[in-house]
Amino acid sequence: MPADSSNGSRRNGLTYASAGVDINEKDSFTESLESTMRRTFGPRVIPNPGGFAGLFRLDYKKGLFSRNYKDPVLVACCDGVGTKVKLAAEMGVYNTVGIDLVAMNVNDLIVQGAEPLIFLDYIAVPTVDKKMLAALVEGVAEGCKQSGCALLGGETANMPDVYAAGDFDLAGFCVGVVELKRAINPTRVKPGDVVLGLASAGIHSNGYSLVRKVVKHAGLDLGKVYEELNEKSPKGQRAKGPKKKNGNGAPKTLGEVLLTPTRIYAGNIVKLQRNYRVKNVISGMAHITGSGLADNLVRSIPKGCDAVIDRSSWPVPSVFTFLQQHGHIDDEEMKRVFNLGIGYCVIVRKAFAESIKEQLEKLGEKVFVIGEIVKGKGVVRER
Repeated sequence: MPADSSNGSRRNGLTYASAGVDINEKDSFTESLESTMRRTFGPRVIPNPGGFAGLFRLDYKKGLFSRNYKDPVLVACCDGVGTKVKLAAEMGVYNTVGIDLVAMNVNDLIVQGAEPLIFLDYIAVPTVDKKMLAALVEGVAEGCKQSGCALLGGETANMPDVYAAGDFDLAGFCVGVVELKRAINPTRVKPGDVVLGLASAGIHSNGYSLVRKVVKHAGLDLGKVYEELNEKSPKGQRAKGPKKKNGNGAPKTLGEVLLTPTRIYAGNIVKLQRNYRVKNVISGMAHITGSGLADNLVRSIPKGCDAVIDRSSWPVPSVFTFLQQHGHIDDEEMKRVFNLGIGYCVIVRKAFAESIKEQLEKLGEKVFVIGEIVKGKGVVRER
């Protein structure tokens, strides 16, 4: 029956805000994001004020910006950051995992030879904390700028009954495009091809359930600077050069090292591919994420080939040695869980291997010749 306004029952009725969802706060935050998103826009983004979805031109037929696709294929992927968000929440540092979110998506997308076009994020929180959410989106926007795609929209879900105070989760969605004849698939890989490994920036965004367990069981302090986290050579000698520094010039704490964002390879890989519009010199690629080098690289080779990898061909970053020692983790488990220093692989024709390595290095990548493709049964094995 209708409430009687005379007895105040209408004023005491339940509201969305009393259930933990403040629509005004959420709307206010969403409206504040326009300038952040616009920093990622290029000429193919079509203004759509008040729209329920973003608009993006697949082609832009104006001189320099024209892509002129003949047989375009859309490529899409979805990924998250995993339990690295728990570490971010514990440290109260939120902008780096936004970069991670973009990286985990665009690095998957470019494996198919695609150019990233648009990105959307999904952020789930128990309550609207504008400062925290702004930092998350700033990180997402930075990742989009690095990868050359537009942050076209997203969703902030305020769900107090699902997430406890301090918790949050992230998911990302990326769409790209590739010319069909340029799309990369395992059938292009042939015996004699060379496997190039691009250095990772650290742990990236996989294995953090194990990382956090090591920190807890070994009693490690996220706010402490550990000397052994300085980079070392493969033989265990201290490498030449300065210690790892944070943005203020001071040595990085363990927490800062663990929150190092996933390296975004998209921009440089797209630039490299544009240098070979006729020749298909890149026969395969792999993003090295969960399950490690072998289980990701195997997805990029055909049944009649093996990838033979030389693990002595690149230095393992000290953060992995540190975690292995403090967690008493055996070698096989380390290989299965972590990237161990190689975040992305490019399989190329042997005649072009040195040139491609040099081009990627000029673009800022650390590149190692880590293996070769031989006749086999479709497995990755060590030399």
